[in-house]
Amino acid sequence: MGSIVGILLAAGASRRFGADKLTHILPDGDLVAVRACRNLLAGTDEVLAVVRPGSEELIALLQAEGAKVRICTDAERGMGASLVFGIRACPDAAGWLITLADMPWIEPATIRKVADTLRSGAAIAAPCWQGRRGHPVGFSRNLGPELAAMSGDDGAKTVIQAHLEQLRLVDCDDAGVLRDIDKPEDLQFLTKFKKTS
Repeated sequence: MGSIVGILLAAGASRRFGADKLTHILPDGDLVAVRACRNLLAGTDEVLAVVRPGSEELIALLQAEGAKVRICTDAERGMGASLVFGIRACPDAAGWLITLADMPWIEPATIRKVADTLRSGAAIAAPCWQGRRGHPVGFSRNLGPELAAMSGDDGAKTVIQAHLEQLRLVDCDDAGVLRDIDKPEDLQFLTKFKKTS
């Protein structure tokens, strides 16, 4: 079987955060996007990070972690455009795990479970914590054409809805699958959602 590629969506503008949240330093010294990238690398075969133009510092940091980095010139069009760009950049993958760079608390073990669920034949896989579906969301190769043809800024929601009966939820004890960073206040929960692996 081919590679399961982690696509790290790191092309957002951080407007609600008020600064570049992806290079914000966490209490342990890691940067937000670097932690998210490192976790994704630990659970997939390779990582492709999608960034916006002008992200030289972020590009260098993610490449230093071992990720391939591509610049999405359409990043202003939103997350959907970045996701499509990422899928088209690695069309030969056996599957993709879509992860947001502002979600640094997803455990590598959770990412591995979702990737393994794809490897075992699931069309779509996602972690579930206390009955709530979270990230990353994995898609098998056969959904590549639909993902690559998406438009709008709904991310992959339309593809998930179209194949809801094929979605396999992976139970996990990982609140990080729901925790992202939109505003500075979102960092107040750090003590609850520390990386423990």
